[in-house]
Amino acid sequence: MRMALNDKNTEKNKNFIASVEFAFTGIKTVFKEERNMRKHVVLGLVAILAGVIFSLNKSEWLWLLLSVFLVWLVEIINTVVENIVDMFTDFHFHPIGKKVKDMAAGAVLLTALFAILVGSFIFLPKLYQWFFH
Repeated sequence: MRMALNDKNTEKNKNFIASVEFAFTGIKTVFKEERNMRKHVVLGLVAILAGVIFSLNKSEWLWLLLSVFLVWLVEIINTVVENIVDMFTDFHFHPIGKKVKDMAAGAVLLTALFAILVGSFIFLPKLYQWFFH
């Protein structure tokens, strides 16, 4: 699909409200189109709910929210990279395109592993205490 050069969406955003609307459209699009993003959002919300249940302290909340939002952010960036590769390759296989997509997916994996590590540091001691004390 080609964008016309005179398409209004290619012009610099003139006001803050329009910029925010475009940003929310992007978030809704990645949520709607990417199954993994929906999974990350659900798991992130479960982690946040667990934080409420276990009454996290300020430091724990900062680490938890950093982890959750990093996963969401990197998943959005991964989706952007995939879409750019698909646009340039016209959905045809290209070895460099595959390499780029694999690296972006690797960034998501590393971020998710970081989130699991942070979640383990925060929640495992609380779960242990809950079950065994």
